[in-house]
Amino acid sequence: MRYVGTCICVLLSVSLASAQALPGTQLLRGDQDFAQLMVDGIHRYLDKQTVLAEKDRAKYWKPDFTSVKAFHQSVQGNRERLRKMIGVVDQRVPVIITKIATVEQGSLVAQTKYYKVYAIRWSVLPGMNGEGLLLEPTGKPRACAVAIPDADWTPEQLVGVAAGVPKNSQYARRLAEDGYRVIVPMLINRQDDFSGSARIGRFTNQPHREFIYRMGFEMGRHIIGYEVQKVLAAIDWLQKGELRVPPVEIWGYGEGGLIALYSAAIDPRITDTYVSGYVNNRNELHREPIYRNVFGLLKEFGDAELLMLAGAPNGARKVNVEYSTEPNVKGPPTPRKGRSGGAAPGMLGFADPKVAFAEYEKFRTLTKFEGRSLTTLEAKPFADLMDPPIDAASQKRWKARMERETQPKELRLGYDPNVRQKRQFDEAVDFTQNQLTRAVPRRQQSVWNKLKTSSLDALRKSQEPIRQRFHEDIIGKLPASKAPLNPRTRKMYETAKYTAYEVVLDLNEDVICHGILLVPKGIKPGEKRPCVVCQHGLEGRPSDVCNPKVKTAYYNSFGTQLAERGFVVFAPQNPYIFKNHFRQAVRKANPLGLSLYSFIVAQHERIIDFLETLPFVDPARIAYYGLSYGGKVAMRIPSLVLRYCLSICSGDFNEWIWKNINLDWQGSYMFTGEYEMYEFDLGNTFNYAEMAALIAPRPFMVERGHSDGVGLDEYVAFEYAKVRRFYAQLGIGNRTEIEFFIGGHVIQGRGTFAFLHRHLKWAAPK
Repeated sequence: MRYVGTCICVLLSVSLASAQALPGTQLLRGDQDFAQLMVDGIHRYLDKQTVLAEKDRAKYWKPDFTSVKAFHQSVQGNRERLRKMIGVVDQRVPVIITKIATVEQGSLVAQTKYYKVYAIRWSVLPGMNGEGLLLEPTGKPRACAVAIPDADWTPEQLVGVAAGVPKNSQYARRLAEDGYRVIVPMLINRQDDFSGSARIGRFTNQPHREFIYRMGFEMGRHIIGYEVQKVLAAIDWLQKGELRVPPVEIWGYGEGGLIALYSAAIDPRITDTYVSGYVNNRNELHREPIYRNVFGLLKEFGDAELLMLAGAPNGARKVNVEYSTEPNVKGPPTPRKGRSGGAAPGMLGFADPKVAFAEYEKFRTLTKFEGRSLTTLEAKPFADLMDPPIDAASQKRWKARMERETQPKELRLGYDPNVRQKRQFDEAVDFTQNQLTRAVPRRQQSVWNKLKTSSLDALRKSQEPIRQRFHEDIIGKLPASKAPLNPRTRKMYETAKYTAYEVVLDLNEDVICHGILLVPKGIKPGEKRPCVVCQHGLEGRPSDVCNPKVKTAYYNSFGTQLAERGFVVFAPQNPYIFKNHFRQAVRKANPLGLSLYSFIVAQHERIIDFLETLPFVDPARIAYYGLSYGGKVAMRIPSLVLRYCLSICSGDFNEWIWKNINLDWQGSYMFTGEYEMYEFDLGNTFNYAEMAALIAPRPFMVERGHSDGVGLDEYVAFEYAKVRRFYAQLGIGNRTEIEFFIGGHVIQGRGTFAFLHRHLKWAAPK
């Protein structure tokens, strides 16, 4: 995303004392930064909605606790929705576990009197495997377990053949000593060694988990989902034929605790769940690392609800939670030489143990299921949960385990776990990149095959369910505002050809709309003019497009030019400003099933409400024209807001999904700090051509500079060709066009101005 914006032109304002309101509105008072008020208000709104979501969660649930079968049936819908949220949507391949051996190193990692440790790999998805260790007891296993380390622990550390984990917390080893067959999967870690592209020589400081999260999120997948799939594939193997030894337990700490909890929540085959250093109230999910961000999660699921899914009535499944200290994560790695910054902020370790414990108590209140909770302030996961004997049977086992305590030794010479980490990282990246081509038939099926081209009326009717799905499932729809519009205005300045007013409207009690209105002079009584909504880009201000004194960089003051041509112009302030401040609003929005565009859609609806009240504006001729981030808005908002009669996308139109996740072009968002760009499952549902198909049959235009770094001509033309074909099939090929010009990321205002004059039926100046 090109940084497009200049400082607000305060010189345009006349003194507040002499300000005049637009007739029919109240006088706007004060000298606040309305953009700051807007973004602050969005934060305030989301904070309130997060609290309300926790209170309203019960409406998604109808658990039946009368029997185990009844319970599983009653929560099946919840489980299916959770699976989609975390990207567990791919069919697993038949699982085969192989022992990993090379000429230099055998598969046997360690051996004790009671168990052997093997390096293993198991099939999960096409081209994606799990890797880790298998601890096989010398006698018949008494049970099976998947023991998941934190992301920054290796399986070897959890077994005790490598240093780094306190001995009492080596729960994989201790389970093996207790006679368990144990699989220890490795997780993608939080380092940044491989986060980039060697092919183009560009690397970032994004943790490996964030790097995979970004591309996966766009494609309806998730790093969480990938690792859950690996766990479930391991359970597939543990449950095969003669290998099957019930029960199947799952243990995890930190990120491993997260994966353990999600796995148990969606797979009833797991009988006992043990989670340490993870369970908490998730209302501050936005403060955690972005790779924990799950779109729509908090509407339906807190950790208490996930614990409920991991349990079952009548003691059929048990859930055990330990509140040990979380992993110490202060943020992403500091950018090193040769690496760009841009990793999303996020940390762990800020949880209040009392709040965390209350989440478990909420689970017990919801269910009365069997389970156990311990609180320890020491960073020693499962040191207590495994040891204290709470009944005669466990006391006997505890004593026997102490007698079998082992110290396994690494048998492989020079083993480097980073080689395995790289292999697993590459598999996840390649699997996700392969979704780019596989998404094409999915979009064909979900959009193009459902659009009717026999007539424009048939088209409009067929668009509505698709539009609704785009708004509710991808963008996120805000509740309809009940607040009065409450327009406040004041005259800013006057030129020979138009008068400028600053405008503030209310979206709701927390969020405002703000912008600049340019009213041409010479409008006759009763005359209604066409109006063009002119939109700035990233970090921009309305004054960037409406500056009467200079031709602003990138924008060439195109709003001013259009007002001088006789169009009414409105330049809104959009909320993508103040860098991480607005991006953190997106972090708050996503768990509620919302995005930044949720607010922009609602704000533009209010802006049009206001414009339609103006006696000199023709409601049937309100157009949209945006540059850069404003071009992103040009694709999304007019596709949902039907009162925009046409849309012009400048400096942004693209093969959008490719731009977001590809690793072979320097301009990919995979290498930038714009972590808010990623929209869950957009890749399988709506690329820019599909959005344009929702703008049709209204006129649509693309403005593209050949040297504009936001894209490549070849990819822009490729995506636009689908739009041109669709309009032609509808018999309205004259309603769409693309203008290429020699230039960069800029409003040229030639073909686009002619497009506006033609379709808004307003004569161009001679």
